[in-house]
Amino acid sequence: MKRRTLLQLAAVAAIPGLARAAAPLKELRLDYAYYSPVSLVLRRFGWLEQEFKADGTQVKWVLSTGSNRALEYLNADSIDIGSSAGLAALLAKANGNPIRTPYIFSRPEWTALVVRKDSPIRTVADLKGKKIAATKGTDPYLFMLRALKAAGLKRGDIEHVGLQHADGRIALEQGKVDAWAGLDPHMAASELEGGSRLLYRNVAFNTYGFLNVREDFLAQHPAEVARVIRCYEKARAWVIGHPGEAAQILSEEARVSLPVALLQVKLRSDFTNPQPSQEHIKALQLAAPILLDEALVKPGTDLNRAIAELIDTRFAQPYIIKA
Repeated sequence: MKRRTLLQLAAVAAIPGLARAAAPLKELRLDYAYYSPVSLVLRRFGWLEQEFKADGTQVKWVLSTGSNRALEYLNADSIDIGSSAGLAALLAKANGNPIRTPYIFSRPEWTALVVRKDSPIRTVADLKGKKIAATKGTDPYLFMLRALKAAGLKRGDIEHVGLQHADGRIALEQGKVDAWAGLDPHMAASELEGGSRLLYRNVAFNTYGFLNVREDFLAQHPAEVARVIRCYEKARAWVIGHPGEAAQILSEEARVSLPVALLQVKLRSDFTNPQPSQEHIKALQLAAPILLDEALVKPGTDLNRAIAELIDTRFAQPYIIKA
């Protein structure tokens, strides 16, 4: 083995609770998502398949259409590794989903409150009594709640229409709802192609792209998780160096125009800090109160403890490619 690989495996073994032996891994199950360009690049180039070929490990890719789907798959043990927004991951963790986050795949501004181009709505306060489409259990839904709270409104002040992201766009453009908590690339497509207007933006209310791992999988296969992160790092570095090509891959995979993909990849995504840190802990601590305020978790839930148990600041450090 290469010296670097041996050092990395030694670093994994030094993390408490992550040194148990396990049977050879027959299948690695993970998601890819249009809201995670890094996952699309990794899948397109087959770097994970190359990494695990000699071990005979099969790589199974599952499409996640939103954080809610990725987290459902993790909770059901349908995948081992899945992509979600940070606050959505915390909500799932606080409600018993057995996950940890050892890696950050991006800091996106992937959601905002969106209205039609001809809408008379000008402020978040104007949404009182209006229909808003949002996918429950995702960053856009939680973004909507935080935006409403900042405007002095509550969930009960609006009519929430539960739709998956792509359907939310259609409902908005067809006039079936007054606003939509969008998600890229659907939001960018509605903006550029449907003329939709971003009513409210706040990058601080977008809670990062978390790569989550089932706790039992991380405990039983820490070396394999480390190798996945190493491949993610290869893909992340490639995206930073080839944003135009990464946008082309997103365009082809998500079936959106290249200008839409470029808007998402080049203007609304920051791929520079994959290491979980106090930055991400603080972001969740600031966001967490909305989960209690809106009764999305049980009263008295210790969200600080859930954050501490979710974000693993130690695991990925040996594998991060320095800029």
